Amino acid sequence: MENSKNVLIINDMPGYGKVALAAMLPILANHGHSVYNLPTALVSNTLDYGKFTILDTTDYMKEAIKVWKELGFQFDCITTGFLASAAQVGIIRDFIASQKKEGLLVMTDPIMGDDGALYNGVTEETVENMRRLIGVADVIVPNLTEAEFLTDLCVGKESLSREEARQMLDALRAFGPRSVVITSGMEEESGEHVVWVYDHSEGAYYTIPYRYIAVHFPGTGDMFSAVLVGELLAEKPLRQSVKYAMDKLEKLIFLERDEIEKNKGIRIEKFLSVLRE
Repeated sequence: MENSKNVLIINDMPGYGKVALAAMLPILANHGHSVYNLPTALVSNTLDYGKFTILDTTDYMKEAIKVWKELGFQFDCITTGFLASAAQVGIIRDFIASQKKEGLLVMTDPIMGDDGALYNGVTEETVENMRRLIGVADVIVPNLTEAEFLTDLCVGKESLSREEARQMLDALRAFGPRSVVITSGMEEESGEHVVWVYDHSEGAYYTIPYRYIAVHFPGTGDMFSAVLVGELLAEKPLRQSVKYAMDKLEKLIFLERDEIEKNKGIRIEKFLSVLRE
């Protein structure tokens, strides 16, 4: 494709389940991009099963990046997700700095928790390190829980007033990212499920409502991030790209809602055509 880019996904790789790299790779490849990966961990299966094992790949990341630098590999986009250790923050920040060039798109999903709580094993040190990582991003996409822990604002709240949302967006911006997208929230005044956005290109704050479907699939945040990146790489405005990603995820969840084994996530390969409609 004419707009094909070299995209690097830095995230964990599950052995069983459509989350993280397993969810993002097919979506971005379907956009026509050359997609590469740097796994931060190997995970036996999605965590929703309650039992799992994780292999930290920090040492592998160091060696892989060393080889890539020697070979002169370059990327047009770097997107980051789950990190298995504090050391990985420094590794990724240094690598992003080495890749800096005109037009490089960096997106960070600070994967740390959901539904008002941090994931098992995520500590205050993890949160502090993630604050350092989001500072080098063009766009960050925390969910409401992650935004609360990153900013120490409204921790535990399931909905925000318009003023609280504005304060949270500003607090996240203070860490250094250019644009901020907070997902999975509810607006107190309207009772609507919304995404809150600060858009650097427009210098604007806005709220986009969406239809909430009462089923849970792991990996929907990863899929949202991948669709959003695909649209941004096609040089679509952030507002349009966020709305497009929200609409596509709503449709994927609706189509898969009757699947019995939801813990494995949405079978994204089955629905790739939906993303191009």
